[in-house]
Amino acid sequence: MGSLAKLRSLILSRNAINGYIPLEIGNLTNLKDLQLISNFLVGSIPSTIGFLSDLTNLDLSYNVINGSIPSQIGKLTNLEHLDLSSNILAGSIPSTLGLLSNLILLHLFDNQINGSISFEIGNLTNLCRLFLKGNKISGSIPISLGDLRNLAFLDLSNNQINGSIASSLKNCKYLTYLDLSYNNLSGQIPSQLHNLPSLSYVNFRHNNLSGFVPLQLPQPFDLSFTCDSLHGQRTNSPEIFQATAFEGNKDLHPDFSRCSSIYSPPSKDNRIIHSIKIFLPITTISLCLLCLGCCYLSRCKAAQPEPTSLKNGDLFSVWNYDGRIAYEDIIAATENFDLRYCIGTGGYGSVYRAQLPSGKLVALKKLHHREAEEPAFDKSFKNEVDLLTQIRHRSIVKLYGFCLHQRCMFLVYEYMEKGSLFCALRNDVEAVELKWMKRAHVIKDIAHALSYLHHDCNPAIVHRDISSSNVLLNSESKSFVADFGVARLLDPGSSNHTVLAGTYGYIAPELAYTMVVTEKCDVYSFGVVALESLMGRHPGDILSSSARAITLKEVLDPRLPPPTNEIVIQNICIIASLAFSCLHSNPKYRPSMKFVSQEFLSPKRLLGGLEISLLELRNLGMHTNVGEITVPC
Repeated sequence: MGSLAKLRSLILSRNAINGYIPLEIGNLTNLKDLQLISNFLVGSIPSTIGFLSDLTNLDLSYNVINGSIPSQIGKLTNLEHLDLSSNILAGSIPSTLGLLSNLILLHLFDNQINGSISFEIGNLTNLCRLFLKGNKISGSIPISLGDLRNLAFLDLSNNQINGSIASSLKNCKYLTYLDLSYNNLSGQIPSQLHNLPSLSYVNFRHNNLSGFVPLQLPQPFDLSFTCDSLHGQRTNSPEIFQATAFEGNKDLHPDFSRCSSIYSPPSKDNRIIHSIKIFLPITTISLCLLCLGCCYLSRCKAAQPEPTSLKNGDLFSVWNYDGRIAYEDIIAATENFDLRYCIGTGGYGSVYRAQLPSGKLVALKKLHHREAEEPAFDKSFKNEVDLLTQIRHRSIVKLYGFCLHQRCMFLVYEYMEKGSLFCALRNDVEAVELKWMKRAHVIKDIAHALSYLHHDCNPAIVHRDISSSNVLLNSESKSFVADFGVARLLDPGSSNHTVLAGTYGYIAPELAYTMVVTEKCDVYSFGVVALESLMGRHPGDILSSSARAITLKEVLDPRLPPPTNEIVIQNICIIASLAFSCLHSNPKYRPSMKFVSQEFLSPKRLLGGLEISLLELRNLGMHTNVGEITVPC
């Protein structure tokens, strides 16, 4: 490929490419667009990439690239988009990035980058989006961020940033989104931030901020908590203050005492007069409107028969232990799907947490609405969801019902307290709580759930999107498979032929060229999740041939102490062996999930210890579907 000197665009995204980015990439000196998104690329970014002086778009996101960001990227002065997010890059952000004066987008989130944000970042005067969340960045917020006059989105959350919030951010007049949550920031919130006319989202939660919350801050996100949840001086203030975005800062409380023009406790006589002036006209108008409304409704009822069925586009049916849930309850519980209730986003939609009037917690998956013109779509959707609501398995998230409305389409699920396995494995505290046997049980429960969907349901259900994000954990860290059948709900006419469905990094390789979904696609995805659970991270790098010589012990999650109990060791070995068998490149040689599930249930013979090499495990796994290898429970 290095000989293609006239190549201007190289886009190999969303494939299953592994191995390293070759040094010869630097020979493509006419390249303007390089996108290698969502593959299994490992190793470091070659320094020769600095020779691509015409490059305007560089996107290597969602791979397993390690090492540091090469300083030579600073030579790419025509670069407008730089996205290296969701890798395992370490080291600091090179100061040479400050030379990229044409940069509009800089995404480095979800890596292991450390060090501080260099002062030179302020030279990127055309920058619109700066996302550095989910790293190990320390130090303070440089005042030079205030020089980014075109900045609209700034996310520095989930780092180790200390110091105070830079007041220079007041100069970012186009700033719309500001997230500084989950850091070690201290001091007061700069009152100057109220000068930002476009600011519509603010999140400062879980820092060490003190002082007062400026009431002038924009609050279109409508976030609230009661004053009883605040620490510090209690003031004579309204009971509710719009400030959930500031929770977790124990010395932070609303600034009512300094805003007498907004709230000042009046005298008793003044309160009475003031109340009469306000409520008398409101009450009069309300009574008039109520009378008019009753008259109108009675006429409509007399003129038309009582409807006996919902019209097309407004199908709604939800069940729970307390009986039918009203559609209005769902909308009220989420305040019309307000962002503050959103707990996750995926390929099919966003998930919201809702507490119903009964006190029951549910998870609502609001689906991306299909603009369907076919009259049969509503009926097909209902038939599919009716089938899914009948599914009952101890390791599958319960689906209570659905809503298919002309304005929104959502599913109602059982709520899982600990969120996804993906998040648990990427949180050091939660990952340590998932001991080896807990992880083994998590993997086994996934296998049993998939075996049920594939072999005990009629018709059989292929999940299509098994990933650690679609495995949820309850309060006891027991695992449940979620999102089964959602792909068919959005396209009920599909059978086994489909567009490329699933989460990149978990998709079976044959899908890229056959576009045929079978249960063996789920088997492959299960193998990835099983190894990810043992390693604590996506196994992309060990799937490459160069990693097969290392031992199983070397790839286990280093955050847990190496297991010493013989039964635990054998559980890990059998899981790894079965996982490799599920990852066979030829789908017909992968075992069925029924076989995998049964292997976990019927102990027969034991494997070797943790010193077994990945190559041996892979070879052993190729014969697992005909052998008798299991582990004691």
